[in-house]
Amino acid sequence: MSTTASTTAPAPGPAPAATARALGLAHYAARGVLEIVLARHGATFPQQIALRAAVTAETPQTPDDLVAQVRGSLKADPAGIRAVLDELRAKALLVDDGEHLRPTDAGRALLAAVTAETAPISARIWGGIPAEDLAAAGRVLALVTERADAELAALTA
Repeated sequence: MSTTASTTAPAPGPAPAATARALGLAHYAARGVLEIVLARHGATFPQQIALRAAVTAETPQTPDDLVAQVRGSLKADPAGIRAVLDELRAKALLVDDGEHLRPTDAGRALLAAVTAETAPISARIWGGIPAEDLAAAGRVLALVTERADAELAALTA
């Protein structure tokens, strides 16, 4: 993994159209970067998603609450998400507290370390993109997510 940001300007001409393939390639490229960082810390992508949900929650979460949140993000099977929660318990990153699961200091520290390590990488990836381009991309991605969620709901109903 290179730590030098590309300074190559886009080729002149019309901008490429956003497509499902382009979206997927961007997602997997960014996820690949994150997964390398997570692996250095002994964590997986699903574990990070679940831990972030627990750490950023405004109120204590039950296991069912976390399963629902992670499912909303990953569109994963609830049984697999419960297994991820068990992995986080086994690593002492989440702990049972009555009916709730709470992040431990170690869980918060892991998330903080991953965030700190990925921040400069994210800055290189996202840096220099004009605000209006980010706003347009954000609108398109929100609409694609909404439509894909609706299609997923129809397929699984």
